[in-house]
Amino acid sequence: MAISVLRCRRVVAAIVACVAVLLSSGPAGAVAAAAPGVLDARAGRVGADGVAAPGTPVIDGERLQRAKERFRRGDPALRRAVRDLVVQADRWLGQGPWTVVDKPRPAPSGDPHDYLSQAPYWWPTQPRTPENPWGCPYVQRDGERNPEVDTGTDRPGIGKVVGASTTLSLAWYYTGDPRYARHAATVLRTWFVDPATRMNPHLNHGQFIPCRFDGRAIGIIDFSQMYTSVLDAVAILDTGAPGWGGSDRAGTRAWNAAFLGWLRNSAFGQEEAAARNNHGTFHDMQVAALAVATGDRALARQVVLDARAKRVDPQIAADGAQPQELRRTRSWHYSTFSLVAFARLAAIGQRVGVDLWSYRGPAGQGLRAAVRYLLPAATGAAAWTHPELRFLRYAATDVVHAAADGGDLLAKAAVHRLESPPGGDLWALRPAAEQLDSIAAGG
Repeated sequence: MAISVLRCRRVVAAIVACVAVLLSSGPAGAVAAAAPGVLDARAGRVGADGVAAPGTPVIDGERLQRAKERFRRGDPALRRAVRDLVVQADRWLGQGPWTVVDKPRPAPSGDPHDYLSQAPYWWPTQPRTPENPWGCPYVQRDGERNPEVDTGTDRPGIGKVVGASTTLSLAWYYTGDPRYARHAATVLRTWFVDPATRMNPHLNHGQFIPCRFDGRAIGIIDFSQMYTSVLDAVAILDTGAPGWGGSDRAGTRAWNAAFLGWLRNSAFGQEEAAARNNHGTFHDMQVAALAVATGDRALARQVVLDARAKRVDPQIAADGAQPQELRRTRSWHYSTFSLVAFARLAAIGQRVGVDLWSYRGPAGQGLRAAVRYLLPAATGAAAWTHPELRFLRYAATDVVHAAADGGDLLAKAAVHRLESPPGGDLWALRPAAEQLDSIAAGG
């Protein structure tokens, strides 16, 4: 009997080895020919259309693929969501592309390819004169956005690049309409790849203050709060989008590698990494996502592991409050804004085997507690009692979704009572938290 069992095991092992050899030595199209819904060791789950799931650094690519299959089978909720997505995508078709070289004056370096933005909450105190054209000195008014920051700098442009590329890539992924993919490709190529129009991969002149600073480390948040969505958009286009080719993939990968090196090694990058508030969390989220996108999963995993003691413990109280954000004049906005970074960092953690949602610090700190702190106001059950210049209930919708998906039962029970953001709730189509109440720039 023992001999028969041994022979049977050997036969099974031989069959498995034979299949492995056939898969590894087959033609390049072998993955596409795999059975629908199987998991390919190299490319991830292969869908019913024979295409591997997107290798998105933040969003779960296999969830995207399953949502696409459900949509194609006629799932009513997903059909409604895709209709909302297409409405947004159609608006982007007639806009852009944008480039850093179009601003009326270059960054202080004199290089038009250098990104430039202005500190949003700093205001002039003197009349503008020929001798004092900026109206210096500038003073800070927290939460009050100076409208001049939206003219003459690259901050509005990068916001449009992110919004357009992410929306258009998703619209192509779900509908297959090549117009969306081609325009997304043009937008990304113009800003990041084309030598005549590309941005240099650094942020030396982010959030400058006239007559004070040519750039500041906190200007990194101009990108860190949203650039990870671009990484997901690129990964979606990489699944075979028309108009997006090998030179585009190589160009964006090279840009990302250079940008990651600057974030880790520059004085500004290291200063932002040392920040003890949402700036530090967003920096970590950006580094981890870039690490995944450029193939350094070990770095991504270490960043997420370090975030437990480095970010969660000092920023979240035992009751889930975020004291640093509650002191702001926009306390609701910044409490949800900070949790977008934590939720996306947790999503990256899932890609590299770290469960950040279940982590509890020495005083009980954790992401679940932080989301639960928001639930009464997020569901409309109670008023938000902290300072807030403009309360928007739907700002918390995505982070509650993320907590529910992360296993929190209270968040899951609250989902049906959330307020849908303008344009519809797109969580099912891109299950990763986004800042829904944009005030055009964080801080």
